[in-house]
Amino acid sequence: MSEIVTVRIDKRTKEKIRKHKINVSETVRTALRTEIQKREEKELGDALREAGKILRKIPEAEIVKAVRQSRDER
Repeated sequence: MSEIVTVRIDKRTKEKIRKHKINVSETVRTALRTEIQKREEKELGDALREAGKILRKIPEAEIVKAVRQSRDER
């Protein structure tokens, strides 16, 4: 299902859209998808940095032990 989004623009912008025959719907969809992807990538990067901070606090020997134990359980 789709939703309707309304945006108010000035007359001059509307004239330029017509002049350049811009497909507003597709342009807005593309811009929104791009912005969403950018923000999701930032959130993922932030989460990875936070995970890295936590993992740095765990001694390397503990990590090695956990990996070996996990492999042995297979």
